[in-house]
Order: sequence, then structure tokens, then C-alpha cells
Amino acid sequence: MRQSAIEVATAVRGGERSAVEVAEQALADVAAGDERCNAWVVVDEELALRAAEEVDAVVARGGDPGPLAGVPIGVKDLEDCAGLPTGHGSLLYAQHPPVARDSLHVARLRAAGAVPLGKTATPEFGTLNFTASKATGATRSPWDETRTPGGSSGGSAAAVAGGMVPMATASDGGGSTRIPAAFCGLVGHKPSLGRIPQAAAQASQTSVPGVVTTTVADAARHLDVTAGPHDRDRLSLPPSGVAYEQAVASLDVAGLTAAWSSDLGFAVVDPEVEELARAGAETLVATAGLRRVEREVALPDPVATWMSAGAVDLWLDLEAGMWPAGADDVTIFVRRVLEITEEYPVPKYARTLQRRQELQEATAAMFEDVDVWLTPTTAVPAFAAEGPPPDRIAGRTVEPAMATPFTMLSNLTAGPACSVPAGVTADGLPVGLQIMGRRHADEVVLRLAALFEQAAPWARWAPAGG
Repeated sequence: MRQSAIEVATAVRGGERSAVEVAEQALADVAAGDERCNAWVVVDEELALRAAEEVDAVVARGGDPGPLAGVPIGVKDLEDCAGLPTGHGSLLYAQHPPVARDSLHVARLRAAGAVPLGKTATPEFGTLNFTASKATGATRSPWDETRTPGGSSGGSAAAVAGGMVPMATASDGGGSTRIPAAFCGLVGHKPSLGRIPQAAAQASQTSVPGVVTTTVADAARHLDVTAGPHDRDRLSLPPSGVAYEQAVASLDVAGLTAAWSSDLGFAVVDPEVEELARAGAETLVATAGLRRVEREVALPDPVATWMSAGAVDLWLDLEAGMWPAGADDVTIFVRRVLEITEEYPVPKYARTLQRRQELQEATAAMFEDVDVWLTPTTAVPAFAAEGPPPDRIAGRTVEPAMATPFTMLSNLTAGPACSVPAGVTADGLPVGLQIMGRRHADEVVLRLAALFEQAAPWARWAPAGG
């Protein structure tokens, strides 16, 4: 389905297409395209058509089903969608029945008229920057089947970039929306923490819900229908007073200060990725009328800080009796984290929190006189679908997490960030430009993304047969 979410919703709301017709087309596109990508873990035709019929019934009565009327979506398999199982990419959940209740995020999407088709693949508990697991195998990029669509929202990104659905849910605890967006040539906006409420326990306070889309306007409309406080989430923010879809079309950002960093002071970057992202940053600065400033970056390593902050979240994903009984069923990475942290002492965890506070203070200093920081989204283009990430970049030996070192900072410090397509490598692989804004300034990040989209339009889908 090579249409934007807004294009689909406009047609359905106006009676030009029925939601059932749209859903049937999307289901056919999934059936035709997923053999290549392995993006979907569950597809439920009956559930999808029933939801589409409900949308059509509202239209027939002369009502408005909502801003996402009839838009087929995939739901990342870390997130609950009533009537579908939540598998977490793990054999530990493989036999669990369908859940009875939507996540807050999915509930708001449904209320806006979206039509879930099924669940999209994720690495086990969302722990990797590529999408492969014992439960579902490897998910592949529609741009190149030998490459990963990224992680952990890789199934969603493959489904959207492959033209199966115009929008799919994502979540971003360390880059899991932006990394797949960069690898698949999509828009991936990570909202400020609390902008979209989520009720699930999350000790690290790093992950936020979102979507991957082909246009910035779709990302803005998504935020308009999902943002806002909820009593089940004590971190949820009050209403922003911003109409995001309107902001991406008209917000005045001229004169804001912007700084470029190719490495955030610690990363090693593939030269071709750096060149494309830097050119994109220069285009954005000129197009938006930003004031370019030069600033040095000196940060406590965000990668090391992030790696030590999220282990508690993994423990919260486990149900009673799953560990250590299921040790042989989990991936080696999950097993190692659980083994290392099983007897994690409180003083050691306290030092982790201290390092995070130091990083927050350093990041606040970065934004004292800079409104927007621009970086590559990832350090490399998409690597092998089965992983692992490369251990050498630009001739230097690196740790696997350093393939995606730029995204974790905004998770640890709660600010908004967006990846937009900045071009493709000589091998035809997409590269992303990351736009990072001040905390709570989602409208600024999205407006800049929209201005870049106008100045440097991208191929919204992977080439057919790519």
C-alpha cells in the first residue's frame, strides 16, 4: 500500500474508499510482500476486517471515524493489541493467548480510526539494534534482503518501507524507532518522554511509544491523536497546546541555533554515512534559516551509561517462573544480561544512576545556547540481517553497540529526536539524519524534519523487488 496514512484517511473519511477495501488491499500486500521480509509474526484478517467494518459504519451514519480513519497499521510485538497475542519476540511467550486490553497507545490509535492488521517482529524484549530472535527468525530489509531493517522496531519498519502498511507502531528506548527508520529510509520520531502515555512498568524511564511512517505529516498526525496525559502514567505530560500537524506546516523556526556533530565526541562513523548526514544537515540549516554554531561536545559515554541503565526493564518483562527455568530458550544476549544482573548490588546500581545524572547535566550544557543538534542517526548503514553488528568501523575496532551510538542520548535525557532519510550509499542503503531538540520541543523537531523533507524529498518506499 504505497500511500501515506493521511492519504488513506482522507479517502475513507470522504467516502471515496471504504475501510474494508483498504484493509483487503493491505492484507493482500502483506501476503505478497512478507515472504521476502518476515516482518509480521501474526496477521489476523478477521480482526482487521471487523475493525474496518466499524469504521465504514460510522461513515455510513454520516459521522467521522477519526483522523486515522481506515488506516491499516502493524503493531510492534512488544505492545498489547486486544485480540492478538504479545510475544515479545521470545519463546518464553510463544504459547501465551491473545491479550484482552490495548496499550494506551494502541487504544488511542483505534479511537482515531486505525485498523490493526497484526503484530510486527521485534528482537527478544526489544534488546537489539537488529531484528532476529529464536522465536521468529531474522527480519529482512525490503531495500536489501541480506540486510537488517534495524531494531528493535525492525518488523514495523520493513512493513512500512515494503509498502504493506502506511504506518506501524514502534517504541524507542535507545533508538529503536530511529535506527529502523534510518536503515529503511523512513521517518522515525521519538517523542519527549511522557508525551505519549504508557502504563507499563519501566524502571529506566527511557522508552517511548511511536510510529514509523513515510512522511513527516503522518508522524505529526500520529502525535496529535496519541499525545496527552493519562492517570495510569505518572510521567505523562500535560497537554502541550500544540497542534503538531499544523506546526509542521507553519511553525517559525528561522533564527534558531543549530550545531552539527559527526561523533558526539566519542563515536566512530563510516565515512559515507558521515558525508551523507553532514550534507543533509547543511541543507536543513540553509532551508530552515537556522543559525549555525560550532560547539565542542564532551559527554560521558552515552552508550556505556545506557547499557547499564536498562537491565531492570528486562527483569520487569519476565513473568514469575520464566527465569532461570527458561534460560535455554532466550537469546545469548538476554541470557548474559540476566545472569550478570541477577545479583546486582544496590551500590553498583546507585553508581549507574549517578553516571546518568552526570550525562543529563552535560546534555543540559549542550543545549544552553543551542536549540537543535544534528548528527548521523547511525554510525553505519544496515548490516547483515542475522547480525551481529560490525566490530570494525572506518578501520577501527569497536563494540557492537557502537554501530548505533547516536540515538541513546535523547532516551537518557528525555528529549525529542527524529530521524529523516538523508540519502543512500553507493550500495543503495538508506542513511538517516538525526535532529535532536530541547526537552518537550517536539514541534520544533518535527517542523525541521518537514522542512528537510520539502528541500530533499526521499524515496518513500524501498524499490519494488529491492
